[in-house]
Amino acid sequence: MIGENLLAPEPTLLGEDTAFAALAAGGDPETIVRAHPESPLAWATLADAASAEGREIEAYAFARVGYHRGLDALRRAGWRGTGPVPWSHEPNRGVLNALYALRRGAIAIGETSEIDRLTEFLNGADPAAIAAIEAA
Repeated sequence: MIGENLLAPEPTLLGEDTAFAALAAGGDPETIVRAHPESPLAWATLADAASAEGREIEAYAFARVGYHRGLDALRRAGWRGTGPVPWSHEPNRGVLNALYALRRGAIAIGETSEIDRLTEFLNGADPAAIAAIEAA
């Protein structure tokens, strides 16, 4: 196809997050993290809960763990540090939510370089991700 970038990496599509069903059923985020510590979605949800309670340092720490769990999942799926991670693929949302939660935490504590880096990361993964997360 004319104009198609043949060198662009394929989108990374993760498998279902192990904690998705428990979180969708309304389970307690802390209990779910204990049962599924590998889940970026569980850590992002725990970060969201801490942030909603004004516990921004804890929220930042929880989001940092989710970010690292997300990087682990992306790498296992073949991601090489760049390329699309589409929001439209529901299993990717845990990683993108963890990135967003970490960005929100960086904003709360004034970590400017981290805000910029995470904004760039999210926009590179999927330019629609930030707006989609904020609309949810």
